[in-house]
Amino acid sequence: MRALSSAAAALKGSAAGRAFERLCAAIASKWQESLLVGLFCRPSYLEPVSAARGRDRLCSGFERTGLKKLLSGSVFLRCFFWAALAAFLTPLLPTMAVLALCVAGYGSVMLRALFERSYARRRSPLSLPVNIYAVCYAVGTLTSVDPKGSLYIGVLSVFFMLFSTVLFYSADSRRQVDFLVAALVTAAAAVSCYGILQYKFRWGYQSAAWVDDDMFSSIRFRVSATLQNPNMLGQYLILMIPLGGAKLLSCRGALKRAYYFCCCAAMCLCMLLTFSRGAWLGLLFAGAAFFVMLSPRLLFLAPFALAALWAVLPETIISRFTSIGDLSDSSTSFRLNIWLGTLRMLRDGYWKTGIGPGTEAFNRVYPYYSYETVVAPHSHNLFLQIVCDAGIAALLVFLWILVRYFRLLLGAVRAEKDPVSRMLQIACASGMLGFLVQAMTDYSFYNYRVMLIFWICVGLGELCAYRSRMKSGGELFG
Repeated sequence: MRALSSAAAALKGSAAGRAFERLCAAIASKWQESLLVGLFCRPSYLEPVSAARGRDRLCSGFERTGLKKLLSGSVFLRCFFWAALAAFLTPLLPTMAVLALCVAGYGSVMLRALFERSYARRRSPLSLPVNIYAVCYAVGTLTSVDPKGSLYIGVLSVFFMLFSTVLFYSADSRRQVDFLVAALVTAAAAVSCYGILQYKFRWGYQSAAWVDDDMFSSIRFRVSATLQNPNMLGQYLILMIPLGGAKLLSCRGALKRAYYFCCCAAMCLCMLLTFSRGAWLGLLFAGAAFFVMLSPRLLFLAPFALAALWAVLPETIISRFTSIGDLSDSSTSFRLNIWLGTLRMLRDGYWKTGIGPGTEAFNRVYPYYSYETVVAPHSHNLFLQIVCDAGIAALLVFLWILVRYFRLLLGAVRAEKDPVSRMLQIACASGMLGFLVQAMTDYSFYNYRVMLIFWICVGLGELCAYRSRMKSGGELFG
């Protein structure tokens, strides 16, 4: 690190270095002044809303039942407790246990909305497209080529995607948002520590399909930790590492900094041990976006950082990363054949309504279109799989969600005065960008808990965009 700092200082003192720094400053200035960027990033979704007349009638009816007195002070009204508990335990518990916690969160938010007329008087920026997306998946489930096989996956997907709105309405203070981020980072660090121990002691299942023995004979074990697949673990860590970095850069006190440094170190080491090239690439994009949004001048250090990584990383990792796109690798050729087969299937009319969510529906149709008899449980691409599950309408709505999400966060970053809120907004935006980069090479929602974590991060991004408008104190689990 000291050598890197010395090299950066030396280059900064040169004419070329000063010219590059001026270029970075000019980019930052144009970003702030750009009319086009201003129109895209205008945070128009953060305005408070008043309770609707229908909501007032429901609250009045609830009061007449006498349940208001009965439930006063009940744990069932502490919606942030249930939402935060579900978010924290998602990577640690089985899917059905996590679903039970999500259902508790749903019920708590609905009870709280009936119990307090003033509750949730702010607009969820993404509630409309997320609800429409849920409807698309519900319709895709009903029209599936295998309705029975798609039912469980479809219902689970709808519940998990709507949880982003539950999370948004469950938190109403900065303290709660900060606690939620800390809980997510802590859970990710715990998963990463388990993954590191898994690598050391060779715990868990290893699939022969995870590594090409001819090209990577030195790789004998890939870490999957609690998520059963190294690529899914990599996708999870892409979302969590920027949050850990934001906490590290924004926290105060030596003990907190040491804690978050250890969390980030564990997550990064575990990411390396996944040997997931798509995840590494996604993390590089996330890191680049994080530092560019933080300060475009940090582009100045990018060549040195890459050179340092090249110098310190083992040859196994470097050769694994540089093999991206090599068609002689069985994993790459496998994915290419699946993409071609999936496109061929969709062109045959299935792009309109999809074939239904789930592996059973996919394997009902895909084998008739597969290239070189490649068998696969999904299309190994998030965007292709969404079309397979629920048709082109679902993909368009999903892209609408992403545009709104990035518009909301970039607008907040551009206008934010509070440094902690800005750091968290940058972390949410950069982590999502990295996640979507890896989603081009894998079906990110094949692991249902990773799907839920994605929607948790969507809700968290909304909260972070709204954070500076929230009250600073208040009861944590109130």
